[in-house]
Amino acid sequence: MAPSDHDTYAPLTPVPEDRRVFRAADAFSLWFSLGIGLLVLQAGAFLVPGLSLGAALAAIVTGSVLGVLLLATAGVVGADTGLSAIGSLRPALGARGAAIPAVLNAVQLTGWGAFEIIAMRDSADALARQTFGVSHPLIWTLLFGALATGLAIMGPVSFVRRFLRAWGLWLLLAGAGWLSWRLLADHDLAALLAKAGTGEMSFGAGVDLVVAMPLSWLPLIADYTRFGRTPGGMFRGSAAGYLLANIWFMSLGACYALTAGNGEGLLLAALAASGGGIALLLIVIDETDNTFADIHSAAISTATLVRLKPARLALAFGAICTAIALLAPIARYESFLLLIGSVFAPLFGVLLADHFIVRRRRLEAGTISALNLSGLAAWAVGIAAYQALSRLAPGLGATLPAFVVAAIVYLGLRRLISHRA
Repeated sequence: MAPSDHDTYAPLTPVPEDRRVFRAADAFSLWFSLGIGLLVLQAGAFLVPGLSLGAALAAIVTGSVLGVLLLATAGVVGADTGLSAIGSLRPALGARGAAIPAVLNAVQLTGWGAFEIIAMRDSADALARQTFGVSHPLIWTLLFGALATGLAIMGPVSFVRRFLRAWGLWLLLAGAGWLSWRLLADHDLAALLAKAGTGEMSFGAGVDLVVAMPLSWLPLIADYTRFGRTPGGMFRGSAAGYLLANIWFMSLGACYALTAGNGEGLLLAALAASGGGIALLLIVIDETDNTFADIHSAAISTATLVRLKPARLALAFGAICTAIALLAPIARYESFLLLIGSVFAPLFGVLLADHFIVRRRRLEAGTISALNLSGLAAWAVGIAAYQALSRLAPGLGATLPAFVVAAIVYLGLRRLISHRA
């Protein structure tokens, strides 16, 4: 593959058929890798002790299945059209309307990238303190920021083929397997399951938190599935990879959190001290792929608005993420996850309704308007539904209802317009 795979395929230009090289195995490798990470462990830890471990595991399975089905379906849109995630929103929102999620996506991905660098830095520094008695968070921040930025400049095809398929996936499997084995060897799983939850979190809220993890990738997945050979292969590979990883690692996060007590620092200490130092180190190294995806897609989203090459934008976003990581705390991570769900879940309810029902998976030339008021209005209603449900019925969960409301409102507005035409 030419080294220009990052720049050749502009986000608003479909990838040519003969350049769509990703198979289902490539999609599995990428999304299994993106579904494993330190922040996924931390998200699983948020579920306990508010929920009992049994209820937390049920919420993890339920939320993962629901979220992954929607995520993989959004990936089909990229494979159908060959367009980037923001490019595929233009039919539903209009060319100018799609600028709104482009800006929001760049902003939230900058936050995600900074969070990933923080997580890698804190974990590597904890390991260094435990092993060598030294602490250099500044060096770790700069190192991981530079590594992720370099991978983002390479582009997705080069990243998957040269990094993930070659050795990155095997590192992940080794690390995840070691952490799982040490958990079972060092702790009494039956005793953990017997602990009662405190009741501070409802099951619905737990599912909502879990769903937010796969849905946080909705504004990115088409940036990678646009390189897919077939829509079916992209659906199967993406769904299987992310589902397996999300259930596995969120469950590990919940279990290790119960063994450690509350607090992210205690969770990292438990992972390192439970004979999992080697595994944690491998995962820290591979966590770079999540930051790569954040930086790459932030650049792709911004490239729909400005005439700059994505590789140059990736360099700029990598520098910004690294700078934020030097200053920002991670304490608001849970609220950040839920905020993302409130904005992007209803947006992709509109997208999937438009692509699969209104357009029947076909995008005809010249059909994109400047503004699609139906799509923008339905998106706004979906966001309002999320905020209302999260305040009035916090135990119910708001992400999936907001997704459905936005889709139904969009289809209703489109049908009303067609009857009047």
